[in-house]
Amino acid sequence: MANTRKTLPDPLTIPEQRTLIDRIIAENRHLPGASMVVLGELQDAIGYISFPMQKYVAQELRVPESQIYGVISFYSFFTTEPRGRHNVKFCLGTACYVSGAPKLIEKAQDVLGIGIGETTDDWQLTIEVCRCVGACSQAPVVMIDDDIYGRVTPAELPKILARYQRT
Repeated sequence: MANTRKTLPDPLTIPEQRTLIDRIIAENRHLPGASMVVLGELQDAIGYISFPMQKYVAQELRVPESQIYGVISFYSFFTTEPRGRHNVKFCLGTACYVSGAPKLIEKAQDVLGIGIGETTDDWQLTIEVCRCVGACSQAPVVMIDDDIYGRVTPAELPKILARYQRT
């Protein structure tokens, strides 16, 4: 399911975001573990850390690019691609998997026209998978942002997704 929407300009090329990036680096460059702190704040503020941003952060913090990339690729919190306004996560823990999570994922892909890790053309929804949200008794579970939906059926899923497409 190839996503053919236009890409967003890199945050480094947008003056307001470049200023924000520079401020975050300046405020944290002298802290122990500055790389992790800076990357965490950039992820929170911008939503992702592009490859040009990684190179820029490494240069500004005077650390190897491999160190920055290593942090981003190790921690699942970080992403190198922009995500939608709402993240739709399907639990693939054992209870959710055997209770029908794969069918929910298929339904979401059909309804939204995107695959796992992709974002809708309107930048509203991104489909992701996770291993366990700790709600096994409610399997299968779908988590959208901080909202948890339990015992979701493929028939219910389009209505749930529609709530987030409008906001």
